[in-house]
Amino acid sequence: NVEASNNYQDIQDPAITVRFRLMDDLGLGGPVHVLAWTTTPWTLPENLALCVGPDIVYEVIKDAATQDRYLLASERIAEYYKSADLYTSLARFSGRELVGKTYQPLLPYFAAQPNAFRILADAYVSTGDGTGVVHMAPAYGEDDYRICRREGIDLVDPLDEQCRFTSLLPEYEGQFCKDADKAIIRRLKDEGKLFFQTTLVHSYPFDYRTDTPLIYRAIDAWYVKIEDLRDKMADDNETITWVPEAVGRNRFGNWLRDARDWNISRNRYWGSCLPVWISEDGSDMICVGSIAELEKLSGVKVTDLHKHFLDEIEITLGGKRYRRTPEVLDCWFESGSMPYGQKHYPFENTQWFEANFPADFIAEALDQTRAWFYYLLVLSTALFGKPAFKNVIVNGIVLAEDGSKMSKSKNNYPDPVKILNEIGADPLRAYLIDSPLVRAEPLRFSEAGLKEIVRTVVLPYWNALSFFTTYAIVDGFRPGHAKERPVPDRPELDRFILSGLASLVRDVHREMEGYRLYNVVPRLTGFIDVLTNWYIRLSRRRFWKSDDDADKADAYASLYEVLVTFAKVMAPFMPFLSEYVYQHLVRPIDDAAPASVHFCDYPEIDSGRIDADLEDRMAIVRSIVSLGRKLRDDKKLKVRQPLASLTVVSRDRAVVAAARATTSLIAFELNVKRVETSEDEASFCTLNIKPNFQSLRARAAPKLKPIGEALKRWGFAEVADLEQGKTIDVEGVALSVSDVLLTRVPAAGAVVASSGAVMVVLDPELTPDLVDEGLARELISVLQQARKTAGLEVSDRIRVRYASTDLDVLSAIERHQKSIADEVLAVELVQGEGAEPAELNARPVRYSIAKV
Repeated sequence: NVEASNNYQDIQDPAITVRFRLMDDLGLGGPVHVLAWTTTPWTLPENLALCVGPDIVYEVIKDAATQDRYLLASERIAEYYKSADLYTSLARFSGRELVGKTYQPLLPYFAAQPNAFRILADAYVSTGDGTGVVHMAPAYGEDDYRICRREGIDLVDPLDEQCRFTSLLPEYEGQFCKDADKAIIRRLKDEGKLFFQTTLVHSYPFDYRTDTPLIYRAIDAWYVKIEDLRDKMADDNETITWVPEAVGRNRFGNWLRDARDWNISRNRYWGSCLPVWISEDGSDMICVGSIAELEKLSGVKVTDLHKHFLDEIEITLGGKRYRRTPEVLDCWFESGSMPYGQKHYPFENTQWFEANFPADFIAEALDQTRAWFYYLLVLSTALFGKPAFKNVIVNGIVLAEDGSKMSKSKNNYPDPVKILNEIGADPLRAYLIDSPLVRAEPLRFSEAGLKEIVRTVVLPYWNALSFFTTYAIVDGFRPGHAKERPVPDRPELDRFILSGLASLVRDVHREMEGYRLYNVVPRLTGFIDVLTNWYIRLSRRRFWKSDDDADKADAYASLYEVLVTFAKVMAPFMPFLSEYVYQHLVRPIDDAAPASVHFCDYPEIDSGRIDADLEDRMAIVRSIVSLGRKLRDDKKLKVRQPLASLTVVSRDRAVVAAARATTSLIAFELNVKRVETSEDEASFCTLNIKPNFQSLRARAAPKLKPIGEALKRWGFAEVADLEQGKTIDVEGVALSVSDVLLTRVPAAGAVVASSGAVMVVLDPELTPDLVDEGLARELISVLQQARKTAGLEVSDRIRVRYASTDLDVLSAIERHQKSIADEVLAVELVQGEGAEPAELNARPVRYSIAKV
């Protein structure tokens, strides 16, 4: 039962060991009692057999205190007798030698049961707990039922539908079975049949709705014979694409290999009635295939398919009267029938169904490997000889932040309405798609994770839209401007972002077609980062300060295309934000466009736009810039402070070529006057190379020491080979870059940072000229913030007055007056009394601005 398997609780139950008197003294000249252990005393009145393991060694011992003889597994004696002085060993038997021995019924209720009260043997018996002898009540245990049925022992069941004892056990009549434990234990003790009593904490299944313990019980039921379908289902499973693959191949595949016959009937009121009418003498049955057929067979108009109506309908055929079997269908039979039931097939929609079956994909949680996924496959294999779905995405379970199951009673989850109102549906959707859930792993739900999506995707994209619309409104931009050039003729930066967009579309297509949702959001996040922190930042001046109309038109056209296409790409993942962008960028200027982004065709792959070399080169440049910024941070050098030089060092010619081709870009990004390149790493650092024990231990443990010695002799040439993806044989072991731990140690006085094949060396020395320029740039930043605070438009001109007691500040402003005025759109920049205090690199200045 799927529901039961997911709702176990640790509870305390009695654990008792009971004496069963053998009819045979085993040649020992006196009575022998078999000891059997159970945690369900309420099943002892229904005991019909004892079971031993055929290869287990059993021993008859004599209790030193009572002189009673007891039979139990040799391995379990120490659990009851802590010292060998407390008993004497009399004889040993294998389980096989005990088979067929009979014993006195423990309680009198079913003493006349045929073939009962014998010792049986089965390999399932173990010596892990108890006595090595199992008490068998075939109505209340799977193995009990199997073994007793094999031995010709019919079950007895003195419980009613509420699991209360009936009049077959008059002393306990009306009691819920588990509530009778205490009275039964007391009786066994009074009759001298209780050998030992304790309690045990163990895991037990509970009804997840009523939180009451479930009772294992054998009942008459209807089954689908799975064994005949098992091999075909396993073959069908090989044709299904599982995401993740391991779930289908392992978890689901193992479940199929061990699948048992399926009990499809339930003894409940609510449910779809089993359409089987059985003759009163039990000799025949009719399976009714439709309402029309039932009406024809019974002569009754069928208007209600509920149990209370159908149970009243009788069929008379061939002189026999037939009544419906009282059971209803297992709800999973209905779930498994969904592909057919939803279209009322085969009574209607035959052509549509046959054209659309099996489904392209389904998606559900990991626990459905034993439920919906399984039952869909059972029925489709039985009916059509093929699976009901081609692809399946298996998701994990959402847990509370502490890893526990979310529960309404515990209130251990955030308010979903609050999440939607304060953070939004789009971040929630993207957060879940980007989580372990879509890899069939559990997710500890965290509001911090939602906010991270807002920080890395929503806000940057929103800022990009805001940036574009702000300048587009000022310049009256409309797509298709006359000065807009074809993409191949546009600046490299535009070609780069459009190539990246085309690569994004290609990658999203590939991952979505492979149903790998978990690979999509990281790709979207990466593109947003490139768009906002690289393309827009580097292009900012082109929108508001460019004197080249064609260049500005190219920038507008490129960014517009990126924002609109990206909205379409992102629409399935962040539908509301995408719709907002579409409505603000497309609909106002194109009435003929689809009314919604979700009515648009998904972007197609345009391979001609992809320039892999350009993207690789720009990736190298971004790596260089990232390392340069790290060095600035380490040395606490503000980005606005110009520096003399940066040297890019690498033995990889592609790195050097990329740096040489983009020196002006690198210089602008890192605010350095000069960018140089070098392939001579030895002039700037030394190498420290060690084996990666974690990577190598499993395959090269005996050779780690000589490998370590060999690595000490390595130089820059070997490292360069590894960083370019090559392998090097050392002591018969092929080493890749992940097999070594590499550290570049800066030469004395050098300021160095490295990542892979890229190393940058920064000159941190500040000359007076550099300091002056840094002060000027600080003032530009202060004035730009003042413009923003004053609510000025980006095109508004201003007048600036400034004052300072620091002569260096005044000198710096005087020397760089023109560049400051150009940057802040100042028509006047004069020394005088300033109202607002500020600091430029910890130097005082006062200023005031006024709109012209």
